[in-house]
Amino acid sequence: MEREKLFVKQAIVVEGKYDKIHLSQFVDAVIIVTNGFQIYKNPDTAELIRHYAKKDGIIILTDSDSAGNQIRGRIKSIVPDGKIYNAYAPEIFGKEKRKAQFSSEGKLGVEGTDPTLIIEAIKRSGAVSEPDTRPQGERITMQDLINDGISGGSQSREKRKKILSELFLPTNVSTKAALELLNSVLAKDGYRKLVERLF
Repeated sequence: MEREKLFVKQAIVVEGKYDKIHLSQFVDAVIIVTNGFQIYKNPDTAELIRHYAKKDGIIILTDSDSAGNQIRGRIKSIVPDGKIYNAYAPEIFGKEKRKAQFSSEGKLGVEGTDPTLIIEAIKRSGAVSEPDTRPQGERITMQDLINDGISGGSQSREKRKKILSELFLPTNVSTKAALELLNSVLAKDGYRKLVERLF
């Protein structure tokens, strides 16, 4: 039987893509990946984190090892204002199935932790009590952005900045990040109307 997903209004920040893949199976939320220590070098990701921290808040869910704690500290330092919730993966010794060797500290990461334990950690952070207020309706797709010249065209960057600016969203972000941001505030019909008005 398929597990019903836990809806989380806040964005969840994790370290790696496999954490995101694992979480996506049982949590319905915006999930931002830091790509480990790339959080120190990637202004695009930092801007996205700051935006969601101010909007509904972020949940930091990093591994329970020293690297995870360091990344958690970095995330906190780049959010000058906004709401931060801390979810802690339990310290469990073991090895992820896809890995040939144990991690340096021998602990399971978020990707290898049982969903029930992750859900408990998220609930303990205090961040799941608010109702689902996302726009209802069909989601905007990458193909929509391509069709409207917001991705892949000669004027794409300018168009992307214009539509994001109109919605008071961060403008200095990648197309992929822009798509996620747009879907957090608009359903496809609202997006269509906005595109027709602006372009």
